[in-house]
Amino acid sequence: MPQTEAKNLSDLMWVEKYRPIKLDDVVNQKDIVESLKNLMKEPAEMPHLIFTGPAGVGKTTTALCMSRQLLGEDWKRDTLELNASDERGIKMVRERVKEFASVFKIRTSDREERKFRIIILDEADEMTSEAQTALRRIIEDSSETTRFVIICNYLSQIIEPIQSRCAIFRFKRIEKEIIENHLKSLCKKEGIKYDDKAISQIFESTNGDLRHSINILQTAAVMGSVSISNVQASLGLTGKSKVSEIIKMAMSGKFNEARVKLLELTALYGMSEFDFLKYAYEAVYSLKLSHPEDFASLIAEYDYRLTHGSHPDIQLTAFLAQLSRIGIKQ
Repeated sequence: MPQTEAKNLSDLMWVEKYRPIKLDDVVNQKDIVESLKNLMKEPAEMPHLIFTGPAGVGKTTTALCMSRQLLGEDWKRDTLELNASDERGIKMVRERVKEFASVFKIRTSDREERKFRIIILDEADEMTSEAQTALRRIIEDSSETTRFVIICNYLSQIIEPIQSRCAIFRFKRIEKEIIENHLKSLCKKEGIKYDDKAISQIFESTNGDLRHSINILQTAAVMGSVSISNVQASLGLTGKSKVSEIIKMAMSGKFNEARVKLLELTALYGMSEFDFLKYAYEAVYSLKLSHPEDFASLIAEYDYRLTHGSHPDIQLTAFLAQLSRIGIKQ
């Protein structure tokens, strides 16, 4: 992408336009920021890092801020950022990561020798176990020249030999008040009218995911103002009602009809499997079942399956089949 085009895109997208560039600007991760700043005082002794926690709470942003502050104006040249979920296999590790990590001496324009480069591996919990094993060897062999920042949602999906070689930082969900105040400040900067209740609804729907919250805010703002109706349209709450309809069909034994509606929702409207499960969770508990424990166990099982890469359509169809059985028992 040409540089001018990338710049225009960052100006258009609030997530990029207002992304922090210094650690002190990172939202609501003060303990982690202070710990990192202490580590950065002695760069040569800095360990490899693992950032783990929910989506949209600042893991990647923190890694980029740290890289910028450690490496100075040439930080982009000396930083490799990869999304491991796009290239999950051993080929990516051997070719892109190993090649970047093998550079021993990097000099800046004033000929000051850099102590190391930084490799940021985003969504590393999506990497195969073989790729992670290969990565462990590269981490060992290149520790003098490279620092790794491994970012994941689920620490349990990172193999133990990598965990033991890194300092682990656990990012927490951002509190309601902090997210709401941040969203309001963005509205003021952009000159957008907002309704306090609409801002609260964004938080309730995104569950502490600041990135998602900002995207919803901007989508609503494009419609004229951040009102409840515009936020609902941005969130696709009509899709949420469709999930409720599908769940009721399955629970009443109409499995085939529910399956058709499910495939329509995911294929035609593009709802993700995780959003479907989230809305299904809300829909079933609103039915006030006599044995909710059956459903709790069921949704935990399918959430686990989807997290581990099982085929979404097959698993959600099986989920509806199980719901039909629970409905008969109820």
